[in-house]
Amino acid sequence: MTNPYAAAGVDTEAGDRAVELMKAAVARTHTSGVVGGFGGFAGMFDLSAAGSFRKPLLATSTDGVGTKIALAMALDKHDTIGQDLVGMVVDDIIVTGAKPLFMTDYIACGKVVPERIADIVRGIAEGCEATGTALVGGETAEHPGLMGEDEYDVAGAAVGIVEADALLGPERVEAGDAVVAMAASGLHSNGFSLVRRVLSERGIDLLDRVDELGGVAAEVLLEPTRLYTSPLVAMLENGLGIHALSHVTGGGIAANLARVLPKGSSVEIERSWAVPEVFGSLADLGGFSIADTEGTWNLGIGMFAVVAADDADAVVAASEAAGIPAWVAGIVSSAGATGDDFVQGAKGVDGGAVRLTGSWS
Repeated sequence: MTNPYAAAGVDTEAGDRAVELMKAAVARTHTSGVVGGFGGFAGMFDLSAAGSFRKPLLATSTDGVGTKIALAMALDKHDTIGQDLVGMVVDDIIVTGAKPLFMTDYIACGKVVPERIADIVRGIAEGCEATGTALVGGETAEHPGLMGEDEYDVAGAAVGIVEADALLGPERVEAGDAVVAMAASGLHSNGFSLVRRVLSERGIDLLDRVDELGGVAAEVLLEPTRLYTSPLVAMLENGLGIHALSHVTGGGIAANLARVLPKGSSVEIERSWAVPEVFGSLADLGGFSIADTEGTWNLGIGMFAVVAADDADAVVAASEAAGIPAWVAGIVSSAGATGDDFVQGAKGVDGGAVRLTGSWS
């Protein structure tokens, strides 16, 4: 008998094969709180497994990886884009001080290629495993006619939990707190529309070897997003005086830090760290300065921790022990913005003010 759904371009058997290929990787993420195992209509989690709370707050975040997808598709390499997704979603959860509990994913594609889908989910599962997050479910949707056979997009959502009186944010930040910068692994998953425009305007294909980048463009730029959740969870559990965290994603350095500072405060960040070469190379190819990209790319800082001054050295040491270079980048001041070069608040948050000072060497 002819299957009319298959004739319309939807291969449910391929979807089933993809599920079989990913099952083992997903199962490795399952913590004691996961209920019902794999393959249900909805993922379930036993909140009692999260521990005892006086006033528990649930934190949730959802995101995708933007146009970085184009690099994975160009290389036909799909096993790292999942880590990017986990970083974009779960590292937003830890900003609140919440420990992530579980995550779900969604993959839309033009055609289900089981091995490709399994690679994507395997990457998601590995990122979840690294951050202590259970991958409790997901969905793969085939969209023939709307997407090309080799096209896909990914998104995810996660939930975490935090004690109400342990919630991080501007209310805990005080004048004299130190701002610790934690290094990025590269571009992470932001600003790739600008990256692709730079390459396009120079006539560079994603598969071209680019001397300025030190390799094939897509291979260099596909470097996965660094994950900060597990080291930060450990710091919080060890009682280090972290008052606020800022995940440096879309909007760049100043805007993201300003979001977690109290109104009326300010921080000056000196342009003194060694910006990874990839940013300078892209700026040179695009014919603009690194300073022009401060509101787009992370320029080597993936996370800020605003901490009690007495704990700044311990936070730097803990970060570096986890393999993440870190340094004190500024001090919170009770003085507000005194010039038009400050960035004040962002994303609808009327927060503190941040400006970058000095010049890039």
